[in-house]
Amino acid sequence: MKALKLFTFFLFLSVQLFAQVTKAPAYPLITHNPYFCVWSFSDELNTASTKHWTGSTQSLIGLIKVDGKTYRFLGKEEEAPETILPASDEAAYSVKYTEDMPADGWMNAGFNDSRWKTGAAPFSDNDRQAKTLWKSNNLWVRRTFILNEIPGRKMYLKMFHDDNVEVYLNGEKIYSKNGWNNTNEYFELDDAAKSRLVKGNNILAIHVANTAGGQGLDFGLSVDPKPDASLNSIEPAKQTGLNMNATQTAYTFACGAVDLNVTFTSPLLVNDLDIMTRPVSYISFKTKSNDGAQHSVQLYFGATTDLAVNTPAQTVSASQYNNGALALLKAATVEQPVLQKKGDNLRIDWGYMYVAALVSSKPKQSITSVDNGLKNFVTNTSAKNIATGKQLMLNTVFPSEKVGAAATEKLVMVGYDDLYAIQYFHQNLKSWWKLKDGVTIEGLLNQSYKEYNDVLAKCDAVNKMIWNDAVAAGGETYAKLCIMAYRQSIAAHAVTKSPDGEILFLSKENFSNGSINTVDITYPSAPLYLAYNPELLKGMLNGIFYYTESGNFKEAYAAHDLGTYPIANGQTYGEGMPVEESGNMIISTAALCKKEGNADYARKHWKTLTQWVNFLTTEGFDPANQLCTDDFAGHLARNANLSAKAIVGIACYGMMADMLGDKATAQKYTDTAKAMALRWMQKAEVGDHYALTFDKGDTWSQKYNLVWDKVLGLHLFPQDVYDKEIKYYLTKQNAFGLPLDSRKTYTKSDWIMWTAGLTSNKNDFNALVNPIYKYATETPTRVPLSDWHETTDGRQVGFQARSVVGGYFMKVLEDKMGK
Repeated sequence: MKALKLFTFFLFLSVQLFAQVTKAPAYPLITHNPYFCVWSFSDELNTASTKHWTGSTQSLIGLIKVDGKTYRFLGKEEEAPETILPASDEAAYSVKYTEDMPADGWMNAGFNDSRWKTGAAPFSDNDRQAKTLWKSNNLWVRRTFILNEIPGRKMYLKMFHDDNVEVYLNGEKIYSKNGWNNTNEYFELDDAAKSRLVKGNNILAIHVANTAGGQGLDFGLSVDPKPDASLNSIEPAKQTGLNMNATQTAYTFACGAVDLNVTFTSPLLVNDLDIMTRPVSYISFKTKSNDGAQHSVQLYFGATTDLAVNTPAQTVSASQYNNGALALLKAATVEQPVLQKKGDNLRIDWGYMYVAALVSSKPKQSITSVDNGLKNFVTNTSAKNIATGKQLMLNTVFPSEKVGAAATEKLVMVGYDDLYAIQYFHQNLKSWWKLKDGVTIEGLLNQSYKEYNDVLAKCDAVNKMIWNDAVAAGGETYAKLCIMAYRQSIAAHAVTKSPDGEILFLSKENFSNGSINTVDITYPSAPLYLAYNPELLKGMLNGIFYYTESGNFKEAYAAHDLGTYPIANGQTYGEGMPVEESGNMIISTAALCKKEGNADYARKHWKTLTQWVNFLTTEGFDPANQLCTDDFAGHLARNANLSAKAIVGIACYGMMADMLGDKATAQKYTDTAKAMALRWMQKAEVGDHYALTFDKGDTWSQKYNLVWDKVLGLHLFPQDVYDKEIKYYLTKQNAFGLPLDSRKTYTKSDWIMWTAGLTSNKNDFNALVNPIYKYATETPTRVPLSDWHETTDGRQVGFQARSVVGGYFMKVLEDKMGK
């Protein structure tokens, strides 16, 4: 064990020296898939609660006691507000409601609502979610409640509303908002609103108006929990360092006379599928004296059961037991609704979370409320385990020990068994790691511990590979952006096998619309996977090919998606992107074949590829009014960048035909693409640049799709086309990057990276990339890296934690394709 400690300590030091990223919008701690994913949204690990990428709290707490004094180094004590009026996820309730315009004064206490209907919350247009169906444009509700005393703490309106809402308390408006959310959230109310409360009878009256899409309403009132004085003695440890590399995020702290190193390792080894798909992260705690003297040190790690629920109000069960070399804590929802929910802003509420520590390290594990778990550690007391409840804390306390100048290590693993990961054309599929006969999560956790040193060494190798490749391709600033993107991109996918035995690497369109296996998410994500593991790109393409070839998707062009995560039963997006997705699929397949050095994959799908390329030859050059991947910008006809995609796609088909030995077909489609490229240059050129559309000369746009002409060596467009565009772009930049096009000042950072790939001039490349780094390190929006931001002030516009940042690796891919 001593050798293990020394080895891992020195390995940790070597990793710290490598690929130092010290500032990011948010920091990945536990990152595996769209459901099992915990981040720190702040620069200091102990100034805020840790969160799921969606922003919902998934609290991890770390405490260290040094010579009897307690410091907090991980997370922050945060209890859910105390309920004074429950929403429906806490207790059933009914309201008076009407869908017809009420008389004046409907919000007042004395209003006569006897003719209104009575209905149970929540209200929704979704048959599965609603206690009362609501499918009209407007809803007015009144809810009476009694207060025996007025709380003296901060008050919150807990509410789900879809769409625009107005809230009245005892006749006075206390809150309004245009828009919607899709889960209960807490909205702090000011003192003026709280002053409307009275002892005795009160009334909340709400109007919600549906403006588009779904409908819904649920609400309640809460206040801050009463403070626990026993926790006041906890001091924040002083964070002295932060370093992020491809697979790890590491922190250093000064805790009085003891230094603490905390390293989160999620071994997402892109070149090792078996390890990459293990749902197990390591958290290492290393301590040593900083004054040469011996000190008494004790460590605490707590993980809330919020990691296993969609909402904190869900009831969970928990247990403690030993298995093999490990002491385990296990928790799950009582309900276990396996694959019963689909959508964007959701968290997993089925399967089991685990916290594991070595039996040999003699941990004391317990299951308590959040405050009791911390209080027990601070006061050296204990409480009876809780088997069932809400928002429980899984506590692991290591024995107190003397620590001197030699570093000591404690290790915790956090894992998740999701039972089933994806529903794929009405068949539930297990995660990749569960496909081997006889595998169990307990066995995998024990294996992960036994292979700890080997996994760290492999992580170190991947960290170096990713950093060195990116530095060689684009310099250190570019490399830092690639490091920020790496874990985020991989963890936005689930990995499994189809019933036919093909790999499926299925993305979730995070904070976009929740689609699964979206083709215009695959396309921008592809460079990372082409560069390091083309099998993963096959896993992104296989499902879309199957969808067409099975006869389930009947259009002449490629589908947009396979459904809404985690249900992949067929496209759920409202309309197609005909030229966009057909071009994306052909180009991605061609890049895969080029990287592998053969067209065997294309041969399997040649009939489908032929169908799509023929669609592009007739519809792609001068596209009709339609959506493209930049659908947030709206429909656009005669889109020059979309036309460029079609041209490149047609040439890619010709390239694959040539690889298959069909010279006549290769010549036909290559000639077609080259002829189109000449026409494109004539129709899009407006002097010093090329226009956004063929019919509007006073516009411009990033022509990021042209990068494949360069990367794949298609020779469709001369270098002066790229040079002219780059020169023009450099006159249009703002402080935080190059706008997407002339319509708005927002941008997509993945596309800037592709646009930067058009230049062979290092200074021009840096001029385009450096503002993205400025955005990533200075944005006021502290969430997992957003690919859609405002170039004037660096604020997030939308999207976060999406896989498309894998597109940052385009310059790395270009280097590898050229070798």
